[in-house]
Amino acid sequence: MGSPPPHVLHGALSVPSLALDPHLFGLQAVKKGDTIFIGQYLFTGSETTSVWLEVSEVKGEDVVCMIKNTATLTGSLFTLHVSQIHIDLPTLTEKDKEVISTWGVRNHIDFLSLSYTRHAEDVRHARELLSKSGDLHQTQIFAKIENVEGLTHFDEILQEADGIILSRGNLGIDLPPEKVFLFQKAAVYKCNMAGKPAVVTRVVDSMTDNLRPTRAEATDVANAVLDGSDGILLGAETLRGLYPVETISTVGKICAEAEKVYNQDLYFKKTVKYVGEPMTHLESIASSAVRAAIKVKASVIICFTSSGRAARLIAKYRPTMPVISVVIPRLKTNQLKWSFTGAFEVLHFSASFLVAHNI
Repeated sequence: MGSPPPHVLHGALSVPSLALDPHLFGLQAVKKGDTIFIGQYLFTGSETTSVWLEVSEVKGEDVVCMIKNTATLTGSLFTLHVSQIHIDLPTLTEKDKEVISTWGVRNHIDFLSLSYTRHAEDVRHARELLSKSGDLHQTQIFAKIENVEGLTHFDEILQEADGIILSRGNLGIDLPPEKVFLFQKAAVYKCNMAGKPAVVTRVVDSMTDNLRPTRAEATDVANAVLDGSDGILLGAETLRGLYPVETISTVGKICAEAEKVYNQDLYFKKTVKYVGEPMTHLESIASSAVRAAIKVKASVIICFTSSGRAARLIAKYRPTMPVISVVIPRLKTNQLKWSFTGAFEVLHFSASFLVAHNI
């Protein structure tokens, strides 16, 4: 069976003519003036397979729209986004839960990217599911912020999640273009101060079809690093792009160059000021370890930890040298009989040790 003929759009359109379920996609809540994006891929402005619609009239379940751009709808319908409309659907579907409890458990997943996180309750529900799914109780949850509703509840989501993914593709649809950078900078700053990873998406879209990024995209990657982002998440560039390996290499080189000029001293002072006084015992040890390591030009910071919390807290202050964690397991039984011989007992210190260049 051949592929269906493409729909070339330029003019007006009745959305139900595309055989969409208005209740599933939240179309029953739209009103005149709202924006709808439909296409095979996420609308970026350069996509020729995505159409930008503006609602001109709503007649019952018919949503009549004015087409704002010329586009050709081909293949399967992958994306439908209704800008700034609340869709009353669960963050985790029954299919999601099934995949996590089967494939996820079997593959011992370390991270869960929770798409369209809108409330802290979404993260709590996901964590409850993980706690009941085999050995996934330690799996970290990265909340993916993709719409205005998630931004509105960002602070409470950040408190519950282990990290944040800023999905700039969807945010760029929900927000005016001139507002995206403001929310990005504010969100990254809050993640930095909380000591939780911030990941940015949609950085080199043009490399989906081209071997080199634009100058603006290269600058965008560097600025994301200088703003404090902990990771760059590629999407279309590696999913369906023509140059996935070259894309990873290029973005990696830009990040490495940006890190060379990152102002660690300013960041350290800003973080210490934000934490304030009195510091907690662990926070004081972590910040002091980083300060001392920088002063003596240490090669690494070695941290003894049983839960990883101390190592993560040290990393929060972004030392210029690697942090090596020596994991001390916690015994879950009292049936082991320990005996000490010799003049001195072994002492266990929960602290950080500095290894200088000359050691």
